[in-house]
Amino acid sequence: MDEIEVAGLRITFERVGEGPPLVLLHGILGDSRVWRRQLDELQDEFTVVAWDAPGCGRSSDPPETFRLPEYADCLAGFVDALDLGRPHVLGLSLGGVLALELYRRHPTLPMTLVLAAAYAGWAGSLPAEVVEQRLAQGLREADLPPDRWVPGWIPGLLTESAPPEMVDEVVAMMSEFHPAGYRAMAYAMAEADLRDVLPLIDVPTLLLWGDADRRSPLSVGENLQAKIPASRLVVLPGVGHLSNVEAAAQFDAQVRTFLRSNLSTYVLHKE
Repeated sequence: MDEIEVAGLRITFERVGEGPPLVLLHGILGDSRVWRRQLDELQDEFTVVAWDAPGCGRSSDPPETFRLPEYADCLAGFVDALDLGRPHVLGLSLGGVLALELYRRHPTLPMTLVLAAAYAGWAGSLPAEVVEQRLAQGLREADLPPDRWVPGWIPGLLTESAPPEMVDEVVAMMSEFHPAGYRAMAYAMAEADLRDVLPLIDVPTLLLWGDADRRSPLSVGENLQAKIPASRLVVLPGVGHLSNVEAAAQFDAQVRTFLRSNLSTYVLHKE
């Protein structure tokens, strides 16, 4: 992996391929490894960059006060430090929320947005009692050994048809979580309400949802689609929250088609 310092934090990342830049943002309890399939598949046409967010993977832990705005500013600094210009930005779950906050704070940075199993923040998409429960769960689990709780996440992330080796892969990645990163991200998601930015988005936006998603139900995606101008919702049948893992071929095909349809915008910007 490569690494770079942004605002005093070590940020590690994978970078492969050549072409228009595509930045991949993982979700809570994830890291760049969740994008293994996309890094392999999309590098033939794009410069694909998957970071480990602060407090994840091999990156430094963030300060305790880190919240979504700080993550977004760190991401903008990361994009600038790598000289990626105006990249396409693809966010999964929390990564999708981060992509929305990035647009709020740096609206000229993303060329397009791809939001997969995302939210307008937990506070912006879920009932208050669910937000409270998820925050309490995150703070409790951050202090426990992973084998006591990580397996319990799997039914919310993958469907029952996911093969055992896929389940093992996800469990292994999640089990290497950072307690400080988990706490920061849980607070960030619980506090985030990005409903006000949705009508302001004026870049092409693709929404990708599994219809069997139990973490961010399809109704959340439908609500985002109704509020984001020029957005399109694509539903992947029989797929759970980690659609990029469980249905990688379908996921990648939809992303590739969407990005190809917007390459003329990238070329005009470059010229």
